[in-house]
Amino acid sequence: MDYEKQIDEETWAFIRETGRHYPEDTVDLSIDEQRAVYNKMAAAFRKPRSEVVEVTEKTVETVSVRIYEAGDPTRTVMYCHGGGFVVGDLNSHDDVCSEICEQTGYRVVAVDYRLAPENEHPAQFDDAWTVLQWIATTYDGGVVLAGDSAGGTLSASVAHHARGRVDAVLGQVLIYPGLGGEHTLPSYNEHAHAPMLTLEDVKFYADVRSGGTPVSNDPTYAPLQDSDFAGLPPTVMFSADCDPLRDDCRAYRDAIHAAGGVAEWMNETGLVHGYLRARHSVGRARDSFERIVLAIEGLGQEIWPYDE
Repeated sequence: MDYEKQIDEETWAFIRETGRHYPEDTVDLSIDEQRAVYNKMAAAFRKPRSEVVEVTEKTVETVSVRIYEAGDPTRTVMYCHGGGFVVGDLNSHDDVCSEICEQTGYRVVAVDYRLAPENEHPAQFDDAWTVLQWIATTYDGGVVLAGDSAGGTLSASVAHHARGRVDAVLGQVLIYPGLGGEHTLPSYNEHAHAPMLTLEDVKFYADVRSGGTPVSNDPTYAPLQDSDFAGLPPTVMFSADCDPLRDDCRAYRDAIHAAGGVAEWMNETGLVHGYLRARHSVGRARDSFERIVLAIEGLGQEIWPYDE
């Protein structure tokens, strides 16, 4: 794959800057060391919160959450952070959540779910599900599920489980999610050695999350393992074109369409996994983040602007 042609110089600069803070061999470190390196990398890219955004923290049962509000929000976004279920926390995606709150006017509830390997599946799903139930009984106006990478996986898993249980879900916005697609999908071969995320990385994080035991027929683990895609909320997905996970979005969109649902997939040309951190330095990432925010805002207003 000729990434020199596919990826523009702004994005290469972002990749190099990420590599300075989070080298490729970080995966060989201990889990605690990986988390420390990741947190330093996230801090290096983090932007300050807007003064109009007020932040509070609380514990929902045993799950820590951070709540972002600006003014008098009429909708709530539940946001699950990325990090392969192994790294990341409330701080690693603090600025993303703050900006979503500021730009949509919606309340954002960030979920500090338990991490693997100390907590194997279904701990992460259980925590996200706990927070969704709390949101549904605490706030009026409905909730949009959102998340990037592993957080997108969790959001979709919660959306599947919510059918017939929680009627407050207005939609889901998934950002370069891993949805449990077969590794025979084209992107897993085409981008097995992509910058920022490789196929080996995908396998490593899956093994850590599952304790090394393959999981099957469990949509709380991987939404594409479900046998029923009917009744899901309106779904908007954003993939990075240079990412082994790209075609999970295609497969998920097609499964929802086949079940009579509505889903939109936007594949972002020339971008790589983790591009949310590049939204202030890379034009393509900035444009994608604008589309992401508009999708969240639209679903919150129960507007579907996409052609089917």
